[in-house]
Amino acid sequence: MTPATRRRAKRGQGELLRADILAAAEQLLIETGDQGAVSIRAIADAAGVTPPSIYLHFADKADLLGAVCEARFAEFSRYIEHATEGIDDPMEALWEMGRAYVRFGLENPEHYRIMFMTRPLAEGLPLDKLPGLNAFSHVVEAVARCMDAGAIAAGDPFLVGTNLWTAVHGVTSLLIARPDFPWPDFDRLMGLVLDVQSKGLRP
Repeated sequence: MTPATRRRAKRGQGELLRADILAAAEQLLIETGDQGAVSIRAIADAAGVTPPSIYLHFADKADLLGAVCEARFAEFSRYIEHATEGIDDPMEALWEMGRAYVRFGLENPEHYRIMFMTRPLAEGLPLDKLPGLNAFSHVVEAVARCMDAGAIAAGDPFLVGTNLWTAVHGVTSLLIARPDFPWPDFDRLMGLVLDVQSKGLRP
């Protein structure tokens, strides 16, 4: 079938075209599960544009796929922040972050796979451009607040945050990858995971 072609964008509609390109790229990533199978030509066909139109918005394929990942991480960051609104106790806020992390993955399994369960969409990026770093900084800041409050032993917030990330990512990835396993009740499972972490981090 001949792909649909898009009329030339009107003045001021460039951002709409960019959003359509991102949506097409993300959908192809979800469908194929392999960034190697997603070409600029395929993205252009799916979005109804020509390949040169894509290069008006993105330097190359790595730049485009990196933008896809960045958009998902921005949504993820907002989800985590919303989950902890109104929680004053720093330790409870930290644990609610952990529960929200897993819930986001279960509610958005295909997006989660793109974000955390495939090789980086854009490799070789400088640290300040790494997708997801802003979201992770919220965890590190939450750990630091717990340390300041004396709820967690003083130490390296980045190290402790990384440790907590590995724990909740392990739960999330397994729940997504093996839905056929007779998992315990979600609240009981997360309660135990977080309780074990809490006991190991106490002063």
